[in-house]
Amino acid sequence: MLKIFIGYEPHETVAFHTLVQSILEHSSEPVEIVPLSLKQLQNVHLSQRERDPRQSNDFTYIRFLVPYLCGYQGKALFMDCDMMFREDPVNLFKHFDGKYAVHVVKHDYEPRDEIKYLGTRQYAYPRKNWSSVVLWNCEHPSNREINPHMIDNAEPAYLHRFQWLKDDEIGSLPVKWNWLVGEYDVTDDVTLNDVGNVHWTVGGPYFYEFRDADFASEWRDMLLKVNHCTQMADLENKEAS
Repeated sequence: MLKIFIGYEPHETVAFHTLVQSILEHSSEPVEIVPLSLKQLQNVHLSQRERDPRQSNDFTYIRFLVPYLCGYQGKALFMDCDMMFREDPVNLFKHFDGKYAVHVVKHDYEPRDEIKYLGTRQYAYPRKNWSSVVLWNCEHPSNREINPHMIDNAEPAYLHRFQWLKDDEIGSLPVKWNWLVGEYDVTDDVTLNDVGNVHWTVGGPYFYEFRDADFASEWRDMLLKVNHCTQMADLENKEAS
């Protein structure tokens, strides 16, 4: 069973549920979906870190708890909520190699926008967005350093740059699994049709200002499936036809 943790942000509830729907639509294998809710983790005293004024969502730090929450067993995927699968997530998990502690898309870019959704400032820093999609090897010995105390007290750079790991313990994922909308140019090697997982890091189509972002129509089609419920009239019309 695929285990997928998704950061939950109350300001983007619709994004979370639409991402879940996209996983259900495309996955060819059973999947366990775990919302990473700051409120829930605080209720059981697994997160006591004070909010950083620079963080743009509730799961900025708790995302790193995944190996601990898995009991340091197996493998698991973490994702930001502002995403949508367009391809079977099983294909992402196929990149797993047990010699690595994590697998990430190793973005190397400067953000093109200074402000993103809800007026949040866009910060540039090394290894930006590496931590937005993480395929975790929860059993890797180096990930044993991760626990609630470490996550509550470590410097942001230490976490988001994976500095508890050696560089050769960080595996790579193809960019198609964390396609940053508006940050990458389409090339002869990569087209929008190739994208397996969309990431609206600046702002998704559920925000009015970004309603025309790339893949917006696909996201709205997925939202219709989230809201779908067959009615008696639908069944009667089907029988009549």
